Amino acid sequence: MSKNENRTVWSSDLGDLRKKKENSASIMSLPPQQQMVYLHRASSGRGGKAVTLVKNLVLSADDLKSLAKKLKEACSTGGTIKEGVIEIQGEQRPRIAEVLQKLGYKVKIAGG
Repeated sequence: MSKNENRTVWSSDLGDLRKKKENSASIMSLPPQQQMVYLHRASSGRGGKAVTLVKNLVLSADDLKSLAKKLKEACSTGGTIKEGVIEIQGEQRPRIAEVLQKLGYKVKIAGG
């Protein structure tokens, strides 16, 4: 029997469900004045290279993405968003704290 004969094919009327957004309910963004942002430094799992983590943000996906872009431009470096936490390459806590304070956020630098 060849591979093409009697081959089982599966289809769905809904399409590829893996590409759908996991959380259909969108998060509403809080104003910057009502948020306390924590800046952490982490290097575990990154080959000893440091990244700055911006945690405790209550922002919609679009607002989080635009804030990450502003921070990356201010630091002239790369970064990403993972599970609601902005990761900026390098030790950038003082510079990020300055930018966030200008935007109206309350900032705490955590860790050593």
